[in-house]
Amino acid sequence: MIMESYLLDWANLLLRWLHLITGIAWIGASFYFVMLDNSLRPPKKPEDATRGVFGELWAVHGGGFYCSQKFLTGPKGEPLTEDLHWSKWEAYTTWLSGMSLLVAIYWVGASTHLIDARVMALSQPEAIGISIGFIAIGWVVYDLLCRSLFGRDGVLAVLLFVFVAFADWLLHQFFSARGAYIHVGAMLGTMMVANVFIHIIPGQKRMVAQIRSGQTVDPRPGQIGKQRSVHNTYFTLPVLFVMISNHYPMTYSNPNGWLVLVAVMLAGVLIRQFFVLRHRGQVKWWLPASGVALLVTLIVLMAPKPVDAGPEKIAFATVQHIVEKRCVPCHSAVPTQPGFAQAPKGVVLGTPEEIGQHAAKMAETVASGYMPLANLTGITAEERQQIAAWHAQGAVIH
Repeated sequence: MIMESYLLDWANLLLRWLHLITGIAWIGASFYFVMLDNSLRPPKKPEDATRGVFGELWAVHGGGFYCSQKFLTGPKGEPLTEDLHWSKWEAYTTWLSGMSLLVAIYWVGASTHLIDARVMALSQPEAIGISIGFIAIGWVVYDLLCRSLFGRDGVLAVLLFVFVAFADWLLHQFFSARGAYIHVGAMLGTMMVANVFIHIIPGQKRMVAQIRSGQTVDPRPGQIGKQRSVHNTYFTLPVLFVMISNHYPMTYSNPNGWLVLVAVMLAGVLIRQFFVLRHRGQVKWWLPASGVALLVTLIVLMAPKPVDAGPEKIAFATVQHIVEKRCVPCHSAVPTQPGFAQAPKGVVLGTPEEIGQHAAKMAETVASGYMPLANLTGITAEERQQIAAWHAQGAVIH
């Protein structure tokens, strides 16, 4: 069992590394092409316009000068090069590595990371089935909205935000808060990669085939591809936040964690919109200011309330007994809790000195309900309060 957990940790680490590398490549390419699209200017040379150049951008980077030109439906009067670069595998690999992580952490370790009996008592197969269903249905609903509201971008944007917010709330009715957060990200990430796989790349291939066969090129696949690419750039910041949020339980362990995520997603969209418009030469500072104001408001509203130390002195022996019973099964040099080969985040609580060293973080995560994960060890509300009161009294260990 220990060897299995050890190997699973290595698989987790390597998949995270791959996911990060390919995610950077995909997001970098996406951000670059959105910037390029919004920064295009009419071609300077009349002959370029005759060739079908829609717009161009001169740039300097890496000690050289570049001229990027965009043809809406391919070049006119000349063949399309055979040496086309396709931006797709960075998207596919990011999604495949992300789904592999979802399987390794949230499906294999469903009882620890996905299921919280306090929310809903699910079996592992039930939890995995709901996970698959949410991700699949999320794509179907999104795609149907895009198809039915094509050309009505404002209405579509509002409905998509409402749909994602509703999915966020609904996921919190089934899964642990951490599991709900990661599934919002998985749902959005699946929408993004499906946009590439189902619409953007096939549409581009149809246009290429029409150009090379001498047919009149249908511009609609390109228009749909542009729409989905724009959606992907707005999904990016929320997805990135979800990816890193699992390190910060103050977000998802909040009693209104689903609403926290909605607010952060809105802030991300506002900030991203600023940069999209800036590429077009429109500088609207109210957008990032609104996003930052929203985040500051969250920070203020979510600030922990002072803990009442209470009239009764909490003896360290009481706290140590609670820690040994409820925390040490995971947070020890050799964890006894199934699924853990080492203490989470390297936090070991086996001695009074180690408990004192981590007293502040332990009080915060235990009082918030985040720890123990899914309350695997059955800590009581009274025990949580005792740890919080002990910390408020000075966290004395002797």
